[in-house]
Amino acid sequence: MKNTLYLTGEARTNSDNAITKIYGIFYMAFEIKENGDIINMDSNATLTLTRDFIRGIFIGKNITDEDLITKEILERYNASSTKAIITAYKDALQRYKKLR
Repeated sequence: MKNTLYLTGEARTNSDNAITKIYGIFYMAFEIKENGDIINMDSNATLTLTRDFIRGIFIGKNITDEDLITKEILERYNASSTKAIITAYKDALQRYKKLR
């Protein structure tokens, strides 16, 4: 789709996390409409189930719905990368805000 934007967000995870051992850093990528609606996203989480779960939190929301998205992450995602997901999301959100 030509009317979409591609954004990434990055964050560090704790040193004993598989993401850190494999990739060194956690990142998420978003494809969003110009109005901020998230239509696709992916991450470098190591398990397919994890990537799919994270994707389910974001797709269909607007990237600017910071409180809603953060709350859902905190309520539903209970693993060692929780803070990294929030940080990477906020990094991508800042990139979006700079474009707007």
